[in-house]
Amino acid sequence: MTTIKEIQKIQDERFEKWYEGLANPPTTSVVIKKLHERDKAIIEGVREEKITENTSDGYHTFKELYEHRILLFIALCRILRNDPQYQTGQKSEIWCSVLHSDGTKYDDWFILGIGKEKGEQITYHLPARFWNEVCEFAFVLDKAPEWDGHTSEDVLKRLSTI
Repeated sequence: MTTIKEIQKIQDERFEKWYEGLANPPTTSVVIKKLHERDKAIIEGVREEKITENTSDGYHTFKELYEHRILLFIALCRILRNDPQYQTGQKSEIWCSVLHSDGTKYDDWFILGIGKEKGEQITYHLPARFWNEVCEFAFVLDKAPEWDGHTSEDVLKRLSTI
């Protein structure tokens, strides 16, 4: 897969050849316009590139990063579930459910969550292949608690307070 830096290098080389080959080099404003057009083409080309689970930042693919997130969240929930404060209800419960609060579901996925109340929920949809492992430590609910509308930013803030 070609990276953005590689595309820019190729485009820079093409631009230099074009510029050097001119008998009467253009003014600075024309050069700036050409650079802007080049950058726009690079950005549009990147946008058109299909993003898949194998898309990489050069170090990790999306697939690897999601697998890390899944395993880290399961590990966190398992650790919290063994904390006496979480077991006695002094802290939020660790739970899982196949169904959303309205009874809908995503095939081959379930929800693992920390906290049921609005303002404390941290939830992720996880692949069904982890269901049996999660059921060993999480409370299994018929339906998930009503989603409190939390955003990714909310989850990051809530995680940082654990």
